[in-house]
Amino acid sequence: RVSTQSTGFFRFFSTGVMSPSPQTARVVFIGPPGAGKGTQATNLRADIPVCHLSTGDMLRAAAAAGTELGKQAKKIMDAGGLVSDDIMVSLIQENLRSPVCRKGFLLDGFPRTITQAEKLDSMLAQDGQKLDAAFEFAIDDQLLLSRITGRLIHPKSGRTYHVEFNPPKEPMKDDVTGEPLHHRSDDNAEALKKRLATYHQSTAPVLGYYKNKNLLTTLDASKKQDEVYKKIKQALNIK
Repeated sequence: RVSTQSTGFFRFFSTGVMSPSPQTARVVFIGPPGAGKGTQATNLRADIPVCHLSTGDMLRAAAAAGTELGKQAKKIMDAGGLVSDDIMVSLIQENLRSPVCRKGFLLDGFPRTITQAEKLDSMLAQDGQKLDAAFEFAIDDQLLLSRITGRLIHPKSGRTYHVEFNPPKEPMKDDVTGEPLHHRSDDNAEALKKRLATYHQSTAPVLGYYKNKNLLTTLDASKKQDEVYKKIKQALNIK
């Protein structure tokens, strides 16, 4: 079991204090790597008290910890594949039922298959809950290639930068802490092409699943960050 306290899976705000806003939501972000899901998750957390549950962060933390699950996940992710439904569902189920996610959550990177979407619905139904919205981050694959290969990550906070589009104030240093930034091992063109092919094949049915439930909003993720977030706020009726 990976500790959520030590790995920072749950992210609220830089202060660690939940917003006093009475509004919350149970939301899913669906999109390929580099589409801007992490940036918009940060924006959403600043407006409403949701816990941000990133499957990628969970798996990378497990890999960094050297657990058996982490080693398996790293091998799959570096090759551009998707981790199995069983592993992902068990991680999500444990964390969704923690106190910090009871009032609202943002799932980033889950569900990626119909099976995962159905199991998420079952999990929520058992607790008398349901999903409020699903957002698709639609963007051209070639644009993603240019975005991803220049991406920089601050592992502890999840803050992202780009060497060209959104550079840090000091090269390779986080703007807030001054700590080193890193390139992810799977942020390379070859792995990304495999990840995109896997994403399109597996995730297209998930979009249809949520569209049929009238929960899906499609965002043009090539637009400026503030324009994309405006659409999210409108869909969730955030003032």
